Amino acid sequence: MRPTQKSWLPEANTFHLPYGAFEVEDTQHLCVALGAHLLDLHAAADLLPPTLKAVCQAPVLNPLMSLGPKAWTLLRESLTRLLSANSPNRKKAEAALHSIAGATLVKPVLIPNYTDFYASIHHATRVGRLFRPNQPLLPNYKHVPIGYHGRASSIIPGGFPIIRPTGQTRPATEGAQPNFEPTKALDYELELALYIGQPNPLGTPIPIAKASQHIFGVSLLNDWSARDLQSWESQPLGPFLSKSFSTSVSPWITPMAALEPYMVPMHSRPKDDPKPLKYLASRTQIPNVNLEVSITTETMRANRLPPFSLSQSSLRDLYWSPAQLIAHHTSNGCNLQTGDMLATGTISGPADSSAGCLLELTRNGAEPIKLPTGEVRSFLSDGDEIILRAHAKAPGQPRLDLGECRAAILPARRWPTVSR
Repeated sequence: MRPTQKSWLPEANTFHLPYGAFEVEDTQHLCVALGAHLLDLHAAADLLPPTLKAVCQAPVLNPLMSLGPKAWTLLRESLTRLLSANSPNRKKAEAALHSIAGATLVKPVLIPNYTDFYASIHHATRVGRLFRPNQPLLPNYKHVPIGYHGRASSIIPGGFPIIRPTGQTRPATEGAQPNFEPTKALDYELELALYIGQPNPLGTPIPIAKASQHIFGVSLLNDWSARDLQSWESQPLGPFLSKSFSTSVSPWITPMAALEPYMVPMHSRPKDDPKPLKYLASRTQIPNVNLEVSITTETMRANRLPPFSLSQSSLRDLYWSPAQLIAHHTSNGCNLQTGDMLATGTISGPADSSAGCLLELTRNGAEPIKLPTGEVRSFLSDGDEIILRAHAKAPGQPRLDLGECRAAILPARRWPTVSR
């Protein structure tokens, strides 16, 4: 069991220390979460090692991430000492504390690139059965991690609303004109984001044995999806406008160092499954993270009802590990950059109740979910709010909450009419 560290701030978990950023007038300051408070790293920079002052006063984490694991460890150790019960700088550190409830949290990382994977075999199989009953899992899935390049500019921090997207959908009859309308099949996807701290040079793949060392931290991610737009546009290429309108991420990033005590072996693959190719072969461990999706509706909130749990799943249910995703992403020489974000894809388990999106849970709308108010949902309605939560657990270790990622749905914006 990891040693406990008593702090002058009783609520502080000095082992977790998730990173975030918040608005200060017209600027952005980095911070760490300490229970209901945050510590302003910009204001506390003079209390930390001189080599870290500049990166702590930067508006984003990228400069810190680029310094590498030794600097990451130094900052965590310095913060632990600063927060310890016998810290000589307690009074000065207290002056840098703020209430999280009164802060406007923003993205703490400048994300140059975003890649979304399809790492859950249960998600891939369950979705495949909906559209390809005779071949739910395509023959390449067990050999290669599937992914696509997403849109980094529309990644937003949790708490900000999602505007229902408008786009082309399948024609009502074959050969007719497609429709252009607000999506009628808005969905969420429960995922985990991986933030790249250390880059690799162009043309130099990252060996799987070293892949995990390139991950700075993780956060929750909601890959919002317009399923009716997606089914029409994904022929023959992959998702485009059905995904790029918004992606929500938790405003807090849990460092990988905080997850080390929670690492466990991935679930074994079936014996008759093909072995991964050599560049993907690894007895990789994975954080033992449990995840949950909940929903509230306008009616539920008006009646002061608690969020309704839609599903629960585990990161261990992934078929491809984070290390395998990185090794594959760079296997052709692709250069990852500091701040790049990789997402796992929908995290679903083997049971129907562990499905990570409504497409699975409602079988593409054929079996709507009934809510406590009597409302039903095939897909999301305006005013609905989706809440993602996650926590890590391990024997002898305290529960480690990874925070939450929530967002509510706003109606589609009207397109201006054009006079002819």
